[in-house]
Amino acid sequence: MRAHLGDRLVIESRRTGAARRDGEIVGLHHEDGTPPYDVRWSDTDDVTLVSPGPDAHIKHLEHGRSARESSPPDTGEAEAVSAAPRPAGTPGPGDIGRRVAVERRRRGLSREETARRARMSPEYLAYLEERSADPTMATLFRLADALGTTVTALRGSGVDLPPGQGHALLRPQLRDLRPEECRRLLSTHGVGRIAVSTPDGRPAVVPVNYETVEDAIVFRTTPDSVPAAAVGTEVAFEVDHVDEAMSQGWSVLAVGPANVVTEPDAVRGLAHRAHTDPWAGGAREMWVSIRPTRLTGRRITPADQ
Repeated sequence: MRAHLGDRLVIESRRTGAARRDGEIVGLHHEDGTPPYDVRWSDTDDVTLVSPGPDAHIKHLEHGRSARESSPPDTGEAEAVSAAPRPAGTPGPGDIGRRVAVERRRRGLSREETARRARMSPEYLAYLEERSADPTMATLFRLADALGTTVTALRGSGVDLPPGQGHALLRPQLRDLRPEECRRLLSTHGVGRIAVSTPDGRPAVVPVNYETVEDAIVFRTTPDSVPAAAVGTEVAFEVDHVDEAMSQGWSVLAVGPANVVTEPDAVRGLAHRAHTDPWAGGAREMWVSIRPTRLTGRRITPADQ
């Protein structure tokens, strides 16, 4: 019997052959995947050390199939399963793990600390983040609690909803941010929104992937795009974050002139240090720089913070 982290251990009734108990394998004691295993039981959520007997078998995570002493020959079942369409809104393999990793890094937590808070082994957390896994609902609740977020957020169930669906704080505090705090929140990279007047005179707000270089906000676009209308004008650029679980967040607004970066060495330098390609895809080689002349921000927190 061999297993991987995330597989399920199923114990059958000797009389009926039906599943009597099952649990998620959250710890291995041998590199080759042989018993014993640390198993988190689905009926009690307890973790125990198990040496499976003849009435137990492994349900492998990768294929959703059962295996006893050895796996059957590869018949292409894995390819057939992965090619089957998923219902709309169903998280894809690895989606939950990627969201866990992003949220963990955003909060500055190590895998070890996150695993301790979620009462799981660091090896299992690494497995969730790096491979296609489908953790139990109990595991998701513990991860959400450890990361200060929600199961809905980790599953991506609200991707088609605007942020801020939660209830307001009982005693919220809205305070202005100092310029240095605004610069700190801006001084990274991510997605912000630029407000421009289009050539036909209509206002528009569009999201762009941005970087910060010294005191400038820079982004890539194409000459015929809406963001390109910013060139030669004074524009507003906004970045924010909403913490759905805590009903709090912040926003920063930068106002200043926008210009095209034309110096070849500067363009090459921006392309080299960019953290990511534009999410919209395509050839976007026109760099626009905004140098803020006014920087303001606000943060919503509980009144006692």
